[in-house]
Amino acid sequence: MTTEAEIIARIENGVGRITLNRPKAIHALNRPMCEVMTQALLAWRDDAAVTSVLIDHAGERGFCAGGDIRTLAESGAGDASEARAFFLAEYRLNHLMFDYPKPITAIVDGIVMGGGVGISEPAAIRIATERTTYAMPETGIGLFPDVGGGWFLPRLPGQTGVWLALTGARLKAQQTIELGIHTHYVPSDQIEALKADIVNGGEPIEAVGKHDMPIPPGFAFEREAIDRLFAFDTVEEIFAALEADGSDWALAQLAVLKTKSPQSLKVSLRQIRTGARLTAFADNMAMEYALGARMVRTHDFQEGVRAVIVDKDNAPRWSPADLSGVTEATLDALFAPLPDNEKWTPLA
Repeated sequence: MTTEAEIIARIENGVGRITLNRPKAIHALNRPMCEVMTQALLAWRDDAAVTSVLIDHAGERGFCAGGDIRTLAESGAGDASEARAFFLAEYRLNHLMFDYPKPITAIVDGIVMGGGVGISEPAAIRIATERTTYAMPETGIGLFPDVGGGWFLPRLPGQTGVWLALTGARLKAQQTIELGIHTHYVPSDQIEALKADIVNGGEPIEAVGKHDMPIPPGFAFEREAIDRLFAFDTVEEIFAALEADGSDWALAQLAVLKTKSPQSLKVSLRQIRTGARLTAFADNMAMEYALGARMVRTHDFQEGVRAVIVDKDNAPRWSPADLSGVTEATLDALFAPLPDNEKWTPLA
């Protein structure tokens, strides 16, 4: 019995094609998958016969549900060496895509969360469909929005990146297009025709233009409320602003935030505010690597994975249980730079 490859990489008519092929796990990324994608992209980078790259997925359940969280938790319960190796490979892939000299098109048809955002957001062309559901839900499992979240989220309009990072809100295509998370909307029944047009020699942006459709805005009043209520530099101030506002929408956001890991909320807000000030994507990835290597070993990540992935009781017991227990000293230790011999570095 042969095992099907989890990444199918090939060249078709000058287009480097990467297909995620782990449908039973909604293409959740593991280290070998990241390494195969990296090897393909490196080979095509300097190959004059390859003019662009197209990333899609097999099956209809979604583009990519994130990283292999259960494996990360198992590693974090030990010495975290495998978790660090995974983050090293994944973040190098994210950076390689961010700096790639040839246009990358990502077909984000269905669920895209966490690690899936990391391999689609760096693409020049990011296609959403009516089936697209986007989220960065990491605060619900004691983690933080990594894979470049510290770079991409604060560069979204207003305070929407902070709102997404803290609440883990799920967006549909109307909202992702409005915020610029995705660049084009193509109905799912036209995706195969779009891919054929790209592979048959058309410039990707011209091929997309044949299928791109206008889509109405996805937000009503929420953008103003988000910008006003999530503009603070401490989670405590955001909580207070939501409570003082008192609207149904604000109180609903507050209720969601109170279910999240207090430590993850504070880590994520500092990550977003720090990432906004950085001038190089690589510096953001180095920050996230240091943070990720530590966060997987915390109580809250282990507990979050137990509650959401393993036991599925959705009743995590966070520690500290409230914001006041998460000190500046704790945050400073999590964000401290790694020693030079352990720091994340991009591929040459």
